Amino acid sequence: MENEEIKEQTVVPEEAEEETAPAEEIAAEEAVEEAKEEKKEDRKRKKDKKNQKDSKDEEIALLNDKFLRLCAEYDNFKKRSQREKDGIYAESKGAIIKEFLPVYDNLERALKQQTEDEAYKKGVEMIMNQFRQSLEKLGVEQIPALGEKFNPELHNAVMHVEDEEKGENEIVEVFQQGFKLSDKVIRFAMVKVAN
Repeated sequence: MENEEIKEQTVVPEEAEEETAPAEEIAAEEAVEEAKEEKKEDRKRKKDKKNQKDSKDEEIALLNDKFLRLCAEYDNFKKRSQREKDGIYAESKGAIIKEFLPVYDNLERALKQQTEDEAYKKGVEMIMNQFRQSLEKLGVEQIPALGEKFNPELHNAVMHVEDEEKGENEIVEVFQQGFKLSDKVIRFAMVKVAN
């Protein structure tokens, strides 16, 4: 029996060695697989980092584009607001001046009337001069009419007369003086046109 026990003991280590060898191979294969997995994960992390960097670059580019568009839009808004403000001011100024033009017309009629009172005539002339100066300070100009060629953008023809001594479309009489503020006509000149 002793011999058998010894054989078993000797066999056991041989079997143990045989079992150990495949275990080492399995462990080595597992180590290789783990190394491969780590390399894959490492590549994946690098790829994710690159994708993340690319997506951040794209996001930065989008935000920069939005910022530039917002700046341009704000600049356009400021310019448009200023133009509207200037336009409203000019329109208001023109509307107010237009309300005072009948006073100008009445002063002009008063100057054409004959009077023996020189002080009265001088006073009306002074008021008219002051009124004209005030209009000039506000940038209001009279539209030239008498002797000029008729221009439908500046004049309003209410009468027509045939006169061989006058040129074609020449203004021969002004019924109501016209005015303009900068390039905008406040009131057209009411005129009589020849030929």
